[in-house]
Amino acid sequence: IGTVAGWQLHKLGPEPPLADTGALMARRAAVAHVTYAPEVRRPVEVGADQEQQLVAWLSKRLGVQVRAPKLAEAGLALVGGRLIPGETGPVGLFMYEAANGKRVTIYVRADNHAVRETAFRYAQENNVHVFYWLDRESSFAVASADVDAEELRRVAALVYQQF
Repeated sequence: IGTVAGWQLHKLGPEPPLADTGALMARRAAVAHVTYAPEVRRPVEVGADQEQQLVAWLSKRLGVQVRAPKLAEAGLALVGGRLIPGETGPVGLFMYEAANGKRVTIYVRADNHAVRETAFRYAQENNVHVFYWLDRESSFAVASADVDAEELRRVAALVYQQF
């Protein structure tokens, strides 16, 4: 599995300029997705059975209140989550899975940028689709290599509504 993730990561290409914060975040979300989504035995640090502890831990580490969105409407169940390093600090990564095994990850980081555009943006890093947006205190990216862009847009809209 590690070899597959490494092979996929080498194909992602160079990082965008640092000035493009959203695009950099989308790329990092894609890298996190291809790193953890293929894992069978340990895809997350904290499982869905400990959701309250996961949310409390990530909220404390990120310094902003986060939650694990309810995505049953999209056919997705929470697998769990983990803390990962981001470009400027800790990032929360939630993982969801459909009954057919398809996975979606949600990348959440705390931000303290005063004025930003909050519109949805789309990026694709090889076969990984990413919808991302910047909000007042946080930035979010919803990524998947398993679902098409239109389905992922619907999932991202559900996530946006809940944050």
